Amino acid sequence: MLFPDRLGVVRVVCLVAVFDAVVPLDTGMLFPRESSSRELKELNGLWDFRADKSANRNQGFERSWYKSRLAESGPVIDMPVPASYNDITQDITLRDFIGWVWYEREVVVPARWVADKGTRVVLRVGSAHYYSVVWVNGEKVTEHEGGHLPFEAEIGSLIRKNPTMPCRITIAVNNTLTLETLPPGTIQHMNDRTKYPDGLFVQNTDFDFFNYAGLHRPVLLYTTPKVYVDDITVVTDFLDDTGVVRYDVSVRGAATAILKVTLMDNEGHSVSSSSESSGVLKVADVKLWWPYLMHESPGYLYSMEVQLMAADGKWTYEDVYTLPVGIRTVQVTSSQFLINNKPFYFHGVNKHEDSDIRGKGLDWPLIVKDFNLMKWLGANSFRTSHYPYAEEILQMCDRHGIVVIDECPGVGIKDIRSFGNASLSHHLVVMDELVRRDKNHPSVVMWSVANEPAAELPPAELYLKTLIKRTRSLDPTRPITYITASINYASDKGAPYVDVICVNSYFSWYQDSGHLEVIPIQLNTQFENWYGKYQKPIIQSEYGADAVSGLHRDPPVMFTEEYQNAVLQSYHDVFDQKRKQYVIGELIWNFADFMTKQGVTRVLGNKKGIFSRQRQPKAAAFLLRKRYLRLANETGRLPPWTKYPCSL
Repeated sequence: MLFPDRLGVVRVVCLVAVFDAVVPLDTGMLFPRESSSRELKELNGLWDFRADKSANRNQGFERSWYKSRLAESGPVIDMPVPASYNDITQDITLRDFIGWVWYEREVVVPARWVADKGTRVVLRVGSAHYYSVVWVNGEKVTEHEGGHLPFEAEIGSLIRKNPTMPCRITIAVNNTLTLETLPPGTIQHMNDRTKYPDGLFVQNTDFDFFNYAGLHRPVLLYTTPKVYVDDITVVTDFLDDTGVVRYDVSVRGAATAILKVTLMDNEGHSVSSSSESSGVLKVADVKLWWPYLMHESPGYLYSMEVQLMAADGKWTYEDVYTLPVGIRTVQVTSSQFLINNKPFYFHGVNKHEDSDIRGKGLDWPLIVKDFNLMKWLGANSFRTSHYPYAEEILQMCDRHGIVVIDECPGVGIKDIRSFGNASLSHHLVVMDELVRRDKNHPSVVMWSVANEPAAELPPAELYLKTLIKRTRSLDPTRPITYITASINYASDKGAPYVDVICVNSYFSWYQDSGHLEVIPIQLNTQFENWYGKYQKPIIQSEYGADAVSGLHRDPPVMFTEEYQNAVLQSYHDVFDQKRKQYVIGELIWNFADFMTKQGVTRVLGNKKGIFSRQRQPKAAAFLLRKRYLRLANETGRLPPWTKYPCSL
């Protein structure tokens, strides 16, 4: 059904039982990498596409569109993958479409994959927003709830049923948000026929970004042997000049296997090895993973190569998988955030996966441009607001030394009905999937379990406490936070359970609009209130003001570049006082302008970016660059091109 009936009374008791009822995931989700034993075939490009515009949005299931070629069900159009479908066409009804859309592509599978029954063939979807059902040659192979995270299905047996047939992959994706999804939302039916046409309904949400939908990340086929490396977990440490890599390798397909684990430096030289499935690798003269601008060689990565051999009497299987490993530690005190035992100050950005035409679709030119801009800016960190970003982006962070606060899609949790058992169960599964995917990235230093939930509501404490407890059990090595709003310090029911307080505030913007003079007073009060109550380090996780590129006024007025600069400078003055005490970071909202739903407060989206949506700088970008390079010069190592940051 498109709109499940979830609007009844939600019970908010017995949430602790949900923690025990949700079984942790027991399979790995290693990023697909080619090796001597593994091949992959990307399915990016043009797919057949059809939106189900029937009144109940359910015609595709009622008429079993998946049983034959999608074009036989009716008209189809070309749709690029990966991309959001919303901005691709000139069809206004598709831009804001809510419901099921259908993708299909026929694939030629290499003959050796089909012939070799000792080979697993896996279909992987990097991200589909929001609920997905997948068929291969008309047979259902998997379904998945939630966007922003990958899911897989083994399809070897299906394609071997009729090896002469092309492999027809059909994916139905539904972007409907309910009170129990992440993010949550509600469907409103506009039933007044004196005002609205028959059948009109709208999606209501409590978040400020456009609800792009579709196949946002690569779809691919990859192979492994029948006995294969399913998962790897690494935890790193160091003592003096010796690095320590604790590892655990999970094997599937056989009860026993012979393993060789080799850790190599970035020149390919072996520095440590083992033949055990779990153990400790020690690295002499270790090269630590350091953040950008904190060391002359940031983002140093070793490679852990796992070689597997197994036999079942009939077949011999060999598998090879290589995992990048950064050796570093993370600790939190009552007033500091430490990376490799040294104080780290977050001077970075909040971002969105958002661009013209592609929406949230993975776009390598845009990713590389953004990293160049962040490094030019002197940013050492960002938060994946408000959902997990593509794995490819985190891999860039690992290589470049950009520190990440990794956030789940728990944004807009405002309705008390979204704190019930069903919501929590789904939220726990999402955190399981997120940690499983991102646990080995050295760039990821903290988990964020939500953004601005209604933490003052009665059921919020048990909900957030349970969520944080589960996340800590999945990964006890990283601190945990969620993003809160400055006005809630006295009634925030989840703050006692986090390791770092992350606070959003927009003084002189949403309240006291235009009054720059309130910022020093209110921001100082915010910090004193939060630290006084919880005695935990604080990150200003959002602050800023909208500015329309090229709009100027002096004296500054709202929406001009001058006003945005004045807001930032006023915040910075207070940051400079408090970072000597317990403030450990500042993340501007936002890196770039981004699209939102239509409304009277937004003109083609949110304009709080220091860059335009097309990545052109506003005046604030230069202000922030000067500040960030100065901060880096105080605490780290500047590269040669920033030798004279004060003159920039």
